[in-house]
Amino acid sequence: MQLVLPLHNLGLGRSSWYLDMRLLIPALALISLGLIMIASASFSFAEYRYGDQFYFLKRHMAYMVIASLAMAVGFFVSPQVWSNYSRLWMLLSVVLLIAVLIPGIGREVNGSRRWLSLGGFTLQVSELVKVATVVFLAAYLNKYREELSQNGLEFAKLILMIVVLAVLLLLEPDFGSTVVLTCTFMALLFLGGSRMSHFTLVTIVAVSALLLLAEAAPYRLARLASFMDPWSDPFNSGYQLIQSLIAFGRGEWFGVGLGQSVQKMLYLPEAHTDFVFAIFAEEFGFVGVICLLGLYTAMIIRIFQLGRQAMAIQSWYAAFVLMGFGMLISGQTFINLGVNAGLLPTKGLTLPFVSYGGSSLLVCCGMVGMMMRLSHELNTPEERRPRYAR
Repeated sequence: MQLVLPLHNLGLGRSSWYLDMRLLIPALALISLGLIMIASASFSFAEYRYGDQFYFLKRHMAYMVIASLAMAVGFFVSPQVWSNYSRLWMLLSVVLLIAVLIPGIGREVNGSRRWLSLGGFTLQVSELVKVATVVFLAAYLNKYREELSQNGLEFAKLILMIVVLAVLLLLEPDFGSTVVLTCTFMALLFLGGSRMSHFTLVTIVAVSALLLLAEAAPYRLARLASFMDPWSDPFNSGYQLIQSLIAFGRGEWFGVGLGQSVQKMLYLPEAHTDFVFAIFAEEFGFVGVICLLGLYTAMIIRIFQLGRQAMAIQSWYAAFVLMGFGMLISGQTFINLGVNAGLLPTKGLTLPFVSYGGSSLLVCCGMVGMMMRLSHELNTPEERRPRYAR
């Protein structure tokens, strides 16, 4: 399904724009659900902490306005611009990752230094780094795809880059973002035609390193232990997961009803951020969970369909961007849902489009805008298609 918008009178250089509704509708539905759930899940904590039940709701609505602008920028700015300045975005990402670690600049919350404060709002740097990395790698692979399969030096350069990013993310620490970014990076290298021997060796080393890092820090071991048996320490490391599972159990088939959750009444920590899915399951039940998963599935399938369409016409830059964004969204969604349901160790990752968090919403909407622009280019007649999309 596509919607044709006549925007030739706006001076945007096109007689019409094609909006990929199979991508846009699931995104808007998830954003709407996110607004409803943040209003429902946060009012008790907001009243307790700030004396204003709508504190987080009002801030999230402000984030939505900014995120809509990010989506518009992603759509109307040519993908070629992002490609041309990809090295600059990557350099800026490294600078921000370093800046967030500097005391007095980076903001520390719950022992992690992941945020920059900007005019009363906070910016989570790792969210921007994910997008910048995919765009940079897509542009790099588009240019050096042939050399990557023949020259080990090009492969080594890219591996060095992801190592630097992973180290900076772990210093925050942000183990969850490290896993998502590393897996996406390696998947794109595989799609980009890297040698199987190089890819296999680096994958084994990376997995081994992640396992060692998971065991190196006491808090990570505690999270692993609580994931395996949360009832062994129900009032400390296992408390959050137990409260999440109680929420799932109370939801049963059809939920307790919107606004009727008990676990959000200061029982489940981070009920409006990392564990908003548990509150959703409690209020809407199994049927609601299936509907939510259906929206994510529809979106992700459409993204990968566009990626395959780009590959079919050998538009490699568009293909790598679409595949990278698809893996970022699907990977982060899978981890968040798995954590909420007790299938994975606890990670500080938000649920895309739904959880409270301005940086996550901003970046997700920006990615949707960029993917819709790529969809527009891919569905443009070949004679008028930009060079990078042919």
